[in-house]
Amino acid sequence: MISESLQEQTLSLCRALIGAESLSGAEQGAVACMKESFEQLGFDQVQIDRYGSIIGTIKGNRPGPSILLDAHIDTVPVDLTPAWVHPPFAGEVADGKLYGRGTSDMKGALSAMSVACSAFAQRTNRDFAGSISVAAVVCEELFEGLGARSVCELIKPDYVIIGEASEMNLKIGQRGRAEVVVETAGVPAHSANPQKGVNAVTSMRKLLDAMDAIVPPHSDKLGDGILVLTDLISSPYPGSSVLPKGCIATFDRRTLTGETEDSVLAPVRACIERLTKEDASFQAKTYICEGSIRCYTGETITAKRFFPAWKEQDDAHYVQASLAALRNVRPDTTLSAYSFCTNGSYYAGEAGIKTLGYGPSQESLAHTTDEYIALDALYEAVEGYQAILGALTSL
Repeated sequence: MISESLQEQTLSLCRALIGAESLSGAEQGAVACMKESFEQLGFDQVQIDRYGSIIGTIKGNRPGPSILLDAHIDTVPVDLTPAWVHPPFAGEVADGKLYGRGTSDMKGALSAMSVACSAFAQRTNRDFAGSISVAAVVCEELFEGLGARSVCELIKPDYVIIGEASEMNLKIGQRGRAEVVVETAGVPAHSANPQKGVNAVTSMRKLLDAMDAIVPPHSDKLGDGILVLTDLISSPYPGSSVLPKGCIATFDRRTLTGETEDSVLAPVRACIERLTKEDASFQAKTYICEGSIRCYTGETITAKRFFPAWKEQDDAHYVQASLAALRNVRPDTTLSAYSFCTNGSYYAGEAGIKTLGYGPSQESLAHTTDEYIALDALYEAVEGYQAILGALTSL
């Protein structure tokens, strides 16, 4: 277990971050908190990129790899129904738990990473190879991996450690995510004379029935690809006695390694093609949703919502070295993959950077009412991150 001094530093930083509400696109308060913390913890360099992510770096005394520890600093909004027993931004401690929005997702990991890097540098007297950086990344809740691109431009990491909750196990992959949109078009007419028009909702029903037969691929390592309907709306809405001229459905598609935008859309396009041949009045199209958000810096992130899956090899030397180091902290540490999407979609899925996942807390606690992180887990993560740093700087 880490010293009481390191425990106090970690808890103090996490509570300060919880108090700095940081919705996607409005993270400036938490960034200011991290700037002060990086300086107090002895980081050599502190940078803020064009999107507003803040990166602190400590340099070793010898040349070597660039190691980046990644934690997104934005959180989802707070839903007060049902009411929180512990106020979401108070950082209350009760029964060995720290409560507040972002404790598990993922200000706890960010705090542990920052203290761990500082402690590692002090413990080794900076006699390690390369550099270690901590990035508090913006806008991840909306665009997994997009903020990571500009971080990589500054740091150019050889290894990345994602701090998403893993219950202190080592993650070496994740499913990706795509937002698939299908649109049907109709011909508006008075609902008293439906035969004079084409109902876009009726067309959508046919398409949804056809799409039920689509079976996404399966991976023994990452699990099932998923295609699930998450949103459906007609136009105009409300209809006011008019046959809808349009209908839009959105699907959450969890992807596996090797899948592309075209391969994800191909079976949907096949359904549309078949229905069009069967009915000349049927009109539909499909595409990957595009979204945008204005960052607090004034920059705008605009991109398609397609975030690739990734998977590292179990026997890769950096995987096994990190696993061995973590087992000195927790002997029953296992290898597995995240079930959800992370910034690793860019680091590993697009850029091909060697990427690992390790973080305190449980996946199921993210975005919940009375979100919390167990203090024992928070403090163990400080030790775990130091163990991984020791392994990677010794390769």
